[in-house]
Amino acid sequence: MSKENNKLIKNKLPANEENKSFLDITHIDPNYLPSEDEEYMCDEQLKYFSVKLNNWRNHLINESNQTLESLKSKHMREPDDADRATAESDTNIELRTRERYLKLISKIDGALHKIKNKTFGYCEETGEEIGLKRLEARPVANLTVIAQEARERKEKLMHENDAE
Repeated sequence: MSKENNKLIKNKLPANEENKSFLDITHIDPNYLPSEDEEYMCDEQLKYFSVKLNNWRNHLINESNQTLESLKSKHMREPDDADRATAESDTNIELRTRERYLKLISKIDGALHKIKNKTFGYCEETGEEIGLKRLEARPVANLTVIAQEARERKEKLMHENDAE
């Protein structure tokens, strides 16, 4: 596109909308649900998954912050050895859960990046559509069910070969 055409397009947009992405200007009804009748990964579907992923991410961060606050206020100086061991065990479980949350947040960030690039919803190995039902159940999915099953079979075979 020539610089002149680019200027014409920018001039048609309100000044505050020049630097907005499609996510900023795409509005969806709060009750919107993606449908098989729509074009796969249209702007509305991408916006829907962006909102869903951001809400999930915020929820995980809030829970992690609550855990940190809880750990700060806990006293690990239980007088009884059994009570102290129980408290330490509970703390370790909480920390492992939050570590899994961090890994999940990283996957969510990856999915959000794909949404911005409009590559979300497509299998990383085959390039095929992952499918709305799978993405609804697992929005961070990056493989089709078939590709995921093939990967798991391969990993299982490799693990069995390593064990021999």
